[in-house]
Amino acid sequence: MLDYENYPIIAAVKSGADFDAALESEVQTVFLLSSNIMDIDTLVARAHTKGKLLFIHMDFVDGLSKDAAGVRYLATKGVDGVISTRSHIVGTAKEAGLLCVQRCFMIDSRSVDTALESIRQSKADMVEIMPGIAYKSIQRIQKSVNIPIIAGGLVEFREEIYQALNAGASMVSTGKAELWNE
Repeated sequence: MLDYENYPIIAAVKSGADFDAALESEVQTVFLLSSNIMDIDTLVARAHTKGKLLFIHMDFVDGLSKDAAGVRYLATKGVDGVISTRSHIVGTAKEAGLLCVQRCFMIDSRSVDTALESIRQSKADMVEIMPGIAYKSIQRIQKSVNIPIIAGGLVEFREEIYQALNAGASMVSTGKAELWNE
């Protein structure tokens, strides 16, 4: 499991250069938001060599189906966890022994209710609330579910990390490399 109490920042990467930077940073966890099925073995090996946990966003893997077979394939490759907005993917990943992040977008009060229902259904290990600066949503969800909350999306400043953590988030994912060593 993640040691988010000691290091709550997650590197959210979309490019090879960002992946390289994340591996050299202090973060313990990398969220890979863009990848190709042909590169999975190499990415997992590189992350694990550097002592990092690697989560792959199921919706953004070129060449991989977004279904149970795709999840099982990633499990055979040594991926530590998956991220998805789809509850059935999260449930399948959990059955495959992977850590699971249910990603939820907060755009209005109805989306908070929908997120709570999805989280309960999928039995995710963690939930990522987006955008990460949605502090009211973080507080409401944190009071309703007993799993770690990750604040992600639009987190660009150190103060936003602290605000998200103070609102009840356990971790914060950000694509801003300059924040990975905070």
